[in-house]
Amino acid sequence: MLKKSIFLITVLMCLSILLLGCSNDPAKGSKDSGENKISKNDTLSNNEADTSSETEDKSAKEGEKIESERMVIHQAELYLKIKSLEKTSRWIEKKVEQYGGYIVESTLSHEEEMEEEMSGSTIVRIPEEYFQDFLHDTEGEAAKVLSRTVTGQDVTEQYVDLESTLKSKRVVEARLLEFMKQAKKTEDLLKISADLAQVQEELEVVTGKMKYLENQTAYATVSLQLIQNGVVVPEVSNKNLDTWDKTKKQLAESTNYILAAGSWLIVFIIGNLPILVILGGITWLVIWNRRRRKN
Repeated sequence: MLKKSIFLITVLMCLSILLLGCSNDPAKGSKDSGENKISKNDTLSNNEADTSSETEDKSAKEGEKIESERMVIHQAELYLKIKSLEKTSRWIEKKVEQYGGYIVESTLSHEEEMEEEMSGSTIVRIPEEYFQDFLHDTEGEAAKVLSRTVTGQDVTEQYVDLESTLKSKRVVEARLLEFMKQAKKTEDLLKISADLAQVQEELEVVTGKMKYLENQTAYATVSLQLIQNGVVVPEVSNKNLDTWDKTKKQLAESTNYILAAGSWLIVFIIGNLPILVILGGITWLVIWNRRRRKN
């Protein structure tokens, strides 16, 4: 009897230990799941924060990119007083070539009186990135800057509108080409061809405007007015002391005048001989009649 009691007590203790172990495992599992849940939420929050930060950075970068890619047409006019027009003109040619630009127009003129005033004008195109450098170099080469004017025209919105128009026209062109492949009737084919030709013409116009704006913004236009003042010192020369040549020239001209007058007189008499004979006869009759009356 005692052995049975001890056996039952032992079995009950084992069951109790097993029950206690099972009750502890779910608690531990729930605790672990809670910790995993918290960790997962933290990870999601961190991911959302990173995504938001990346979006803000991307927006900021796009804004900076748009701002840096603005299309501006720059023009400048410089009125400069220089020491030597010839040297300055050669210097400008070399500087333009150095910066990768080109000369559009160049003129030179001068007036010579008591004081000589030489002037020249040059229009050049300079790459946009060297625009300010070229202005500073040119002003440094001049003896005096009389005036300086710099203007800029922002054509970014105009160019963006042209890009949008170009994309929409491309889509229409693609659709018309697809419709043309599927067209079976001649009337439909002719109508689609006419619409396609009009769209392609509009595409050429838009493309031309875009290329013009790209060229105008890629190169800045600089107009230079150069003025050189200096006193003229006359040179001693015997070029105008050709007395014998002038005498021979004057004699030849006088002889030509006499020959021309004699030739004209001969032509006049011979050509008008009948009229002169009649007039002479009438004059003789009038004179003879007057003399007879006096007698």
